[in-house]
Amino acid sequence: MARKPNFNFERMERDKAKAAKSAEKAKAKDAKKAGEPTPEPAPIEPKN
Repeated sequence: MARKPNFNFERMERDKAKAAKSAEKAKAKDAKKAGEPTPEPAPIEPKN
């Protein structure tokens, strides 16, 4: 016999997995970015 679907619970589980994956990707991105120097903006020269 098939089980009764629990859509709210299943959606929460999918959202939780997606958030964990997204956080992991962001953490990896930050770690990669930390290894590289950040470019400084070009100085703005005043016009005379």
